Amino acid sequence: MRITAVSGGIGGARFLRGLLRTLGPDDEVTVIGNTADDIWLFGLKICPDLDTVMYTLGGGIDEERGWGRRDETWQAKEELAAYGVEPTWFGLGDRDLATHVVRTQMLQAGYPLSDVTAALCARWLDGLSPAVRLLPMTDDRVETHIVVDRDGERVAVHFQEYWVRLHAEPPVRDVVVVGVEQSAPAAGVLESIADCDVLLVPPSNPVVSVGTVLAVPGLRDAVRRTGATVVGVSPIVGGAAVRGMAAPLLRHLGVAVSAAGVGAHYGARSSGGVLDGWLVDETDAAAVPVLAEGGLPTRAVPLLMPDVGSAAAMARAALDLAADLAARG
Repeated sequence: MRITAVSGGIGGARFLRGLLRTLGPDDEVTVIGNTADDIWLFGLKICPDLDTVMYTLGGGIDEERGWGRRDETWQAKEELAAYGVEPTWFGLGDRDLATHVVRTQMLQAGYPLSDVTAALCARWLDGLSPAVRLLPMTDDRVETHIVVDRDGERVAVHFQEYWVRLHAEPPVRDVVVVGVEQSAPAAGVLESIADCDVLLVPPSNPVVSVGTVLAVPGLRDAVRRTGATVVGVSPIVGGAAVRGMAAPLLRHLGVAVSAAGVGAHYGARSSGGVLDGWLVDETDAAAVPVLAEGGLPTRAVPLLMPDVGSAAAMARAALDLAADLAARG
């Protein structure tokens, strides 16, 4: 079985780790990672979502934080702060720093991000069973900026500043994905969507993770045209985001912060959306008939991931739904 997944950071990465537990050695997984969270800092190219997926699947993630390397130290961050180098609100761990140095050197040598990502993943993902391939959504520079009010003026700040420094507290006035309209899918992305048997949308931010991936020209259309069964997993449980800042971003778009609201936002492929099936948490079981009536088959299963076993059960439920939908034709 060939599976392609569209993923953001922590939630998507943990779901994918569970997915690998459910598959056999001959299966193949391709992950299309969000790169609109990427940022240049201290002269280095930082790719938070790609690295979170890579470290999580490769066994190097800090489990408590959900991002960065385990057994991390922060001496470089402290030294930069001692020099007065900004920004002080974004810290790079000493182990993590090596990844960004290698990435930046390769980019400056002329390699596209997709080749750089493959080179980095050779350390972390080679030898995994089943085989895993991590692709950036695009090789082009795309960055999400959030428009907020500051000191009486309306300003756009990089998504990382909105999330890390401002803690997603200012009201969202606009979401601007700079460069996405001029971007193109990275090598292998469209083929992985067209050639897979199942396409999964793990529980990632619908606006600034999955939404930005689908905004790359040609990607949404590729999902709509694929012969694979497309199943998504709600990142909203009981009316709240499990992690992150999805709620204010969804409200800005006029989308209800609910499992039903996000399912309707993605929409059924039968009516021009991107999903064939949708998983919601058991606490949101009332959404099942509502979405089904709108043409989106939905099941209620446990969606929290306190451990790898629960993530694996969630992934199995997604694959079971995909199999049942494919059998129906």
